[in-house]
Amino acid sequence: MTLQQLRYVIKVVECGSITEAAKQLFITQPSLSNAIKELEREFNIEIFNRTTKGISLTTDGSEFLSYARQIIEQTELMEKHYMGKKPSKKLCSISTQHYAFAVNAFVELLLDLDVDEYEFTLRETRTYEIIEDVKNLRSEIGIIYLSDFNEKVITKLLKENHLVFNPLFEANPHVFISSKHPLSKNKIVTLKDLENYPFLAFEQGEYNSFYFAEEILSTIPKKKTIYVSDRATLFNLLIGLNGYTISTGVLSTDLNGDNIISVPLKTDEKMRVGWISNEKVHLSSMALKYISKLKNIISKYGYDIH
Repeated sequence: MTLQQLRYVIKVVECGSITEAAKQLFITQPSLSNAIKELEREFNIEIFNRTTKGISLTTDGSEFLSYARQIIEQTELMEKHYMGKKPSKKLCSISTQHYAFAVNAFVELLLDLDVDEYEFTLRETRTYEIIEDVKNLRSEIGIIYLSDFNEKVITKLLKENHLVFNPLFEANPHVFISSKHPLSKNKIVTLKDLENYPFLAFEQGEYNSFYFAEEILSTIPKKKTIYVSDRATLFNLLIGLNGYTISTGVLSTDLNGDNIISVPLKTDEKMRVGWISNEKVHLSSMALKYISKLKNIISKYGYDIH
């Protein structure tokens, strides 16, 4: 085993392709493939599943990647300390449902960084893709919610993919509406109050199951529904059409201004928001700092952190 081989594995995971990794490493694809196969023979494991559709990490590969990242990180710390070498780019990738607090934590993480170079990824995306991202280690952390309705299905899917749900906080559902909405002065609203207004939801693509919906109470029939793919569009429609969506109630005026407000929704349902990770992977220092930022931001809204 060499440090170069470990870096090769890390690069392949980052690129999601041996071909692309070889291109970025300026080596031939056969050379890269052979280096990884030598590692697999040495440790008597398969690091990657290889199919006609591409590659993905095996269960052993996920664990191996975790150790490889730790070794490379510690090596770079030694080189920086004893040789004055410039550290490599800081890397971190997060996948999340569409939550302002997830973006706020990301912003705070980057503002606190004291490094010359970094390469971070924040993906606001569909629920199923978040699970796939963390399963295949394209992201270290995924942020989703559980409810009484979806918990059994989501938990089963997480278990099958060797993922763990780590609770952050429990939220009472709120509706996001325009500050000029006819219901904006209400201290609490009901679904009956909202029935004539457009319901806005994030589309889930081919996995468009109620169990993957970001909005709690999604199975209740609505007169008018509009599906969108990004938060900016959703907020524009909230304002332009007097629409509404259902979320945690954690709304950032720093990012979204004062045009959108949060009003409690009358329901007994709860949203249990948390982060998922691969059970065999040790999180990087950046991922751990991000989780710390998340907890700090959420606590400012008065929620108890788990």
